[in-house]
Amino acid sequence: MLKTDLVLAAEEAPNPIIPHIPEVILGLVAFLILLFVLKKYVVPRFEAAYEERAQMIEGGIEKAEKAQAEAEEALAKYRAQLQDARTEAAKIRDDARLEAEQIKAELRAEAEAESQRIVAQGQAQLQAQKAQIIAELRADMGRNAVELASRIVGESLEDEARRRGTVDRFLAELETAGAAGGAGK
Repeated sequence: MLKTDLVLAAEEAPNPIIPHIPEVILGLVAFLILLFVLKKYVVPRFEAAYEERAQMIEGGIEKAEKAQAEAEEALAKYRAQLQDARTEAAKIRDDARLEAEQIKAELRAEAEAESQRIVAQGQAQLQAQKAQIIAELRADMGRNAVELASRIVGESLEDEARRRGTVDRFLAELETAGAAGGAGK
């Protein structure tokens, strides 16, 4: 009997490999309810959160691209302004060189004119001094000639008009003699 009791007990005990039909049905219903709840409530929330995240990321990327485009545009403007500034500085430098050359030329011309004026003034002073010296020498020579002539002739050449005529005649003779002697050389 033992053996038969065991066989009977084994026949009455459920087989662990074969599931019970009510458990399968109950598991299937619970799974379908869980699937319905997930699909109806949880999945839309996950999709909304995912969509929101995707939009935030895309918006961030768009903002970053827009900021990068603005930065590149600002950099291009800065480079253009820098190039304009360099061009302007070169133009100013060239203008300053030209102006310096003009000022230098003007100063040189003014210095040359001043130099010529000073030379002309010096020559005029020399001519005036020469004329004064010649007049003084004539007067001295005249006195000496009158004195010498009075000693030689023995007559007095006190008369001013006569004395002048004699002196002028004497000087004219000296000039012609000096010119004839200078031409012979």
